[in-house]
Amino acid sequence: MGLLDRYRRIDETLAAGGTQDTPGGEDGTDSVAGAGCADVHRERVERFVERREPIHFVIPAFPAKSPNRSKVLGALPDLGEHLALGFLQSLCDYIGHFYEPGARITICSDGHVFGDVVGVTDGAVTAYRQALAEMIAESGFSSLDLYGLDDAFCTTDYPKLRRLLEENYCAPLAELREKVRTDRTTQALFNGIHRFMFEDAVARRGDQATRSQLRKDSKETAYQTILRSNAWSRVVAEKFPQAVRLSIHPQAPDSEKLGVRLLHTKDGWLTPWHGVVLDDGVNRYLVRRWDAEKVHGSVVWRNGRPSHFVAPHLSVTA
Repeated sequence: MGLLDRYRRIDETLAAGGTQDTPGGEDGTDSVAGAGCADVHRERVERFVERREPIHFVIPAFPAKSPNRSKVLGALPDLGEHLALGFLQSLCDYIGHFYEPGARITICSDGHVFGDVVGVTDGAVTAYRQALAEMIAESGFSSLDLYGLDDAFCTTDYPKLRRLLEENYCAPLAELREKVRTDRTTQALFNGIHRFMFEDAVARRGDQATRSQLRKDSKETAYQTILRSNAWSRVVAEKFPQAVRLSIHPQAPDSEKLGVRLLHTKDGWLTPWHGVVLDDGVNRYLVRRWDAEKVHGSVVWRNGRPSHFVAPHLSVTA
């Protein structure tokens, strides 16, 4: 439990006494003073320990690359995903050092859940997931596996599956709007996603609508994304009722999810699928593509695909 606490991300606006979510190291660690894991997480861990079974974690994440190419290098996984997957594997390895049965993490990829809302095709989501699976296999990340909408319901008719989600697992939009208004955790989530949606809308439709209209449209997109994401969380909870729940977002101290930082970044909401890795010679951290280009970073290619940026002083010149 102490090890999990080391990697935990607390939403500093919700933590008693102003506990802060401080930037961690390159391996994704955070230092959270005085934050103990909630009883719900301890109880779930204890169930696995009592049975001497690998501790099972689930994390909804790795949906697909943002369609905004001013943020990312392309449509397929790159060094950002590789480092993030490596962090998750290392977490399992660390647990295995103290607890012989070890741990495993199921990545519940949610790209097909809301891809149509954010402008990513099902084909692009599938290609991204296939590349992730290859990355996991080639890197020997044996404690990680992928789980998606098609695995949950045994079909690849994604429009039908999204209708099923909306009909059987989605909360009413009015209920979400009220939570955004009254619940600080939901409000923080909404604000973070709305910001991403607005950035993407400006990049894709900036010459077709005013910023005011794009901001308004982005709010509706953010609501729909959260509704679908919450519906997927309910499916994940239904399919894996005993698993310890992880999240890529900071969480309240008493949340049923443990927030973890996949990679070091100055923006607590940035993820590998919304940014690129910049290597400055000391650290590798996530930034938006335009920020890497602003400092004149150079693109490194690996296996025929763009991988990450390096700072200008690291570039080899002829």
